[in-house]
Amino acid sequence: MTMRIRRASTADTAALAEVGTATFLETFGHLYRPDDLQYFLETSRSPEAFARLLHDPAYGVFVAQEDGIEIGYAVVGPCKLPIEALESAAGEVQQLYFRKTHQGGGRGARLLETALKWLISWRHTPLYIGVWSQNSGAQRFYARFDFVKVGEYDFPVGKQLDREFILRRD
Repeated sequence: MTMRIRRASTADTAALAEVGTATFLETFGHLYRPDDLQYFLETSRSPEAFARLLHDPAYGVFVAQEDGIEIGYAVVGPCKLPIEALESAAGEVQQLYFRKTHQGGGRGARLLETALKWLISWRHTPLYIGVWSQNSGAQRFYARFDFVKVGEYDFPVGKQLDREFILRRD
Protein backbone atom coordinates (compact mmCIF):
# COMPACT_ATOMS: atom_id res chain seq x y z
CA MET A 1 0.00 0.00 0.00
CA THR A 2 1.30 3.40 -0.96
CA MET A 3 0.32 6.43 1.02
CA ARG A 4 -0.75 9.44 -0.97
CA ILE A 5 -0.68 12.94 0.54
CA ARG A 6 -2.61 15.75 -1.07
CA ARG A 7 -3.99 19.16 -0.24
CA ALA A 8 -7.55 18.76 1.01
CA SER A 9 -10.46 20.49 -0.72
CA THR A 10 -13.97 21.34 0.40
CA ALA A 11 -15.04 17.96 -1.02
CA ASP A 12 -13.05 16.39 1.84
CA THR A 13 -14.97 18.11 4.64
CA ALA A 14 -16.97 15.07 5.79
CA ALA A 15 -14.01 12.71 5.48
CA LEU A 16 -11.78 15.08 7.47
CA ALA A 17 -14.42 15.33 10.20
CA GLU A 18 -14.63 11.55 10.36
CA VAL A 19 -10.88 10.92 10.50
CA GLY A 20 -10.38 13.92 12.81
CA THR A 21 -12.96 12.61 15.26
CA ALA A 22 -11.78 9.00 15.03
CA THR A 23 -8.11 9.82 15.58
CA PHE A 24 -8.80 12.15 18.49
CA LEU A 25 -11.01 9.54 20.16
CA GLU A 26 -8.41 6.79 19.60
CA THR A 27 -5.64 8.94 21.04
CA PHE A 28 -7.30 10.95 23.79
CA GLY A 29 -10.95 9.93 24.16
CA HIS A 30 -10.37 8.02 27.40
CA LEU A 31 -9.12 11.18 29.15
CA TYR A 32 -12.31 13.24 29.13
CA ARG A 33 -15.80 13.39 30.53
CA PRO A 34 -18.39 12.73 27.80
CA ASP A 35 -19.77 16.29 27.81
CA ASP A 36 -16.29 17.86 27.51
CA LEU A 37 -15.35 15.46 24.75
CA GLN A 38 -18.58 16.05 22.84
CA TYR A 39 -18.18 19.83 23.03
CA PHE A 40 -14.58 19.65 21.84
CA LEU A 41 -15.42 17.38 18.90
CA GLU A 42 -18.36 19.55 17.85
CA THR A 43 -16.27 22.72 17.90
CA SER A 44 -12.98 21.44 16.47
CA ARG A 45 -13.53 18.21 14.54
CA SER A 46 -16.95 18.78 12.96
CA PRO A 47 -17.59 19.25 9.24
CA GLU A 48 -18.22 22.94 9.96
CA ALA A 49 -14.86 23.33 11.72
CA PHE A 50 -13.01 21.76 8.80
CA ALA A 51 -15.04 23.78 6.28
CA ARG A 52 -13.88 27.00 7.98
CA LEU A 53 -10.25 25.91 7.68
CA LEU A 54 -10.63 24.81 4.07
CA HIS A 55 -12.16 28.16 3.10
CA ASP A 56 -9.36 30.16 4.74
CA PRO A 57 -6.34 30.54 2.42
CA ALA A 58 -4.06 31.12 5.43
CA TYR A 59 -4.38 27.42 6.33
CA GLY A 60 -3.05 24.31 4.68
CA VAL A 61 -5.04 21.14 5.26
CA PHE A 62 -3.53 17.90 4.01
CA VAL A 63 -5.05 14.45 3.87
CA ALA A 64 -3.14 11.16 3.81
CA GLN A 65 -4.81 8.24 2.03
CA GLU A 66 -4.13 4.58 1.38
CA ASP A 67 -6.36 2.65 -0.98
CA GLY A 68 -8.70 5.64 -1.17
CA ILE A 69 -9.24 5.65 2.61
CA GLU A 70 -8.35 8.69 4.73
CA ILE A 71 -5.81 7.46 7.26
CA GLY A 72 -4.48 10.76 8.57
CA TYR A 73 -4.39 14.50 8.14
CA ALA A 74 -2.54 17.67 9.06
CA VAL A 75 -3.61 21.28 9.59
CA VAL A 76 -1.04 24.08 9.43
CA GLY A 77 -1.18 27.84 9.36
CA PRO A 78 -0.49 30.98 11.36
CA CYS A 79 0.55 30.32 14.94
CA LYS A 80 -2.33 30.62 17.43
CA LEU A 81 -0.45 29.41 20.50
CA PRO A 82 -0.30 31.70 23.57
CA ILE A 83 3.28 32.84 23.13
CA GLU A 84 4.53 36.08 24.62
CA ALA A 85 6.07 38.31 21.91
CA LEU A 86 4.91 35.96 19.15
CA GLU A 87 6.70 36.61 15.89
CA SER A 88 4.35 38.01 13.23
CA ALA A 89 5.39 35.39 10.66
CA ALA A 90 5.24 32.42 13.05
CA GLY A 91 3.59 29.27 11.75
CA GLU A 92 2.11 26.30 13.53
CA VAL A 93 1.46 22.63 12.95
CA GLN A 94 -1.97 22.70 14.59
CA GLN A 95 -3.04 19.11 14.03
CA LEU A 96 -1.27 15.99 12.77
CA TYR A 97 -3.01 12.69 13.36
CA PHE A 98 -3.09 9.15 11.97
CA ARG A 99 -5.44 6.28 12.67
CA LYS A 100 -3.76 3.89 15.11
CA THR A 101 -3.89 1.12 12.49
CA HIS A 102 -1.76 3.25 10.16
CA GLN A 103 0.83 4.72 12.53
CA GLY A 104 4.46 3.96 11.86
CA GLY A 105 6.31 3.10 8.70
CA GLY A 106 7.39 6.70 8.13
CA ARG A 107 3.87 7.96 7.41
CA GLY A 108 3.94 10.66 10.07
CA ALA A 109 7.33 11.90 8.92
CA ARG A 110 6.13 12.17 5.32
CA LEU A 111 3.01 14.08 6.32
CA LEU A 112 4.95 16.37 8.64
CA GLU A 113 7.53 17.07 5.92
CA THR A 114 4.71 18.03 3.54
CA ALA A 115 3.17 20.32 6.17
CA LEU A 116 6.51 21.94 6.99
CA LYS A 117 7.26 22.58 3.32
CA TRP A 118 3.91 24.35 2.98
CA LEU A 119 4.58 26.51 6.04
CA ILE A 120 8.03 27.43 4.75
CA SER A 121 6.64 28.22 1.28
CA TRP A 122 4.32 30.73 2.99
CA ARG A 123 7.39 32.20 4.71
CA HIS A 124 6.30 31.19 8.20
CA THR A 125 9.15 31.35 10.65
CA PRO A 126 9.73 30.17 13.30
CA LEU A 127 7.47 27.12 13.45
CA TYR A 128 5.60 25.93 16.53
CA ILE A 129 3.52 23.00 17.68
CA GLY A 130 1.63 22.27 20.91
CA VAL A 131 2.01 18.73 22.28
CA TRP A 132 0.26 17.16 25.28
CA SER A 133 2.75 17.05 28.14
CA GLN A 134 2.13 13.31 28.68
CA ASN A 135 2.65 12.34 25.01
CA SER A 136 6.34 11.47 25.12
CA GLY A 137 6.15 9.62 21.81
CA ALA A 138 4.98 12.75 19.98
CA GLN A 139 7.60 14.82 21.77
CA ARG A 140 10.35 12.44 20.56
CA PHE A 141 8.89 12.49 17.04
CA TYR A 142 8.95 16.28 16.81
CA ALA A 143 12.43 16.43 18.35
CA ARG A 144 13.66 14.45 15.33
CA PHE A 145 12.55 17.46 13.26
CA ASP A 146 14.46 19.92 15.48
CA PHE A 147 11.52 21.10 17.58
CA VAL A 148 12.51 22.02 21.13
CA LYS A 149 10.40 22.88 24.15
CA VAL A 150 10.10 26.63 24.76
CA GLY A 151 7.02 26.88 26.95
CA GLU A 152 3.81 25.43 28.35
CA TYR A 153 0.12 26.33 28.40
CA ASP A 154 -3.28 24.91 29.27
CA PHE A 155 -5.22 23.46 26.33
CA PRO A 156 -9.01 23.34 26.86
CA VAL A 157 -11.03 20.25 26.00
CA GLY A 158 -14.45 21.38 27.09
CA LYS A 159 -14.00 22.50 30.68
CA GLN A 160 -10.94 20.31 31.24
CA LEU A 161 -7.53 21.92 30.87
CA ASP A 162 -4.59 19.80 29.70
CA ARG A 163 -0.99 20.83 30.16
CA GLU A 164 0.62 21.23 26.75
CA PHE A 165 4.23 21.83 25.83
CA ILE A 166 5.00 24.45 23.20
CA LEU A 167 7.72 23.28 20.84
CA ARG A 168 9.60 25.57 18.45
CA ARG A 169 11.72 25.06 15.38
CA ASP A 170 13.80 27.93 13.98
